[in-house]
Amino acid sequence: MAHKILIADDEQGILNTVRAYLVEAGFQVVTAKTGREALFVFRHEQPNLVILDVMMPEMDGWEAARLIRKESQVPLLFLTARVDDIDQVTGLEIGADEYITKPFSPRVLVARVRALLRRIYGDLTAPAAIWRVDDLELNAETRLVTRRGVRIDLTPSEFELLAILIARPNRVFTRNELLERLQGYAAFERAIDVHIKNLRAKIEDDPRQPRYIETVFGVGYRMRGEA
Repeated sequence: MAHKILIADDEQGILNTVRAYLVEAGFQVVTAKTGREALFVFRHEQPNLVILDVMMPEMDGWEAARLIRKESQVPLLFLTARVDDIDQVTGLEIGADEYITKPFSPRVLVARVRALLRRIYGDLTAPAAIWRVDDLELNAETRLVTRRGVRIDLTPSEFELLAILIARPNRVFTRNELLERLQGYAAFERAIDVHIKNLRAKIEDDPRQPRYIETVFGVGYRMRGEA
């Protein structure tokens, strides 16, 4: 069954163009023109991925994303005409998984959508992988993360980042390595720091004194412990 994509943008021309390219690529597409409408469509259509324009009437993309994140860990991709790092950091802190600035190539957008969905669903023919470090467990097939038997809900990017680290405990990953493995394209290094901050808030007893994910100053991060 084709994945269903929700795209929300107040510019009809962008909606029409992106919808045409996504449909041509084999996706189901539903649309919205405001953040409030996007939230309504999301709740009724249950899409596999959401594309949100940042600046929309009634409710902007930031607020729509915050409300969606309270209900679901569906992958989120932001569209914005602004290129400031602070905007990208804001999106990542909310729980965004991808960020594309306007103007953009519709073909590039489709490629990003495909890559993000691949990261989430992976290769269904591959053997299941389960990794454990102390009382933290990650199941790659069910995409379930637990700590002391209690489920932890992660965004797709948080899950992938944890999977990279937990599969190679004590191996130091640079920020650039994590960016390449996580997104498959160049991005700003601070994005990794934001994802790590969000991840620690969910898996650590005290994020200020992390037990699992250690910062290697001037280099990157590593997972402490033995698999």
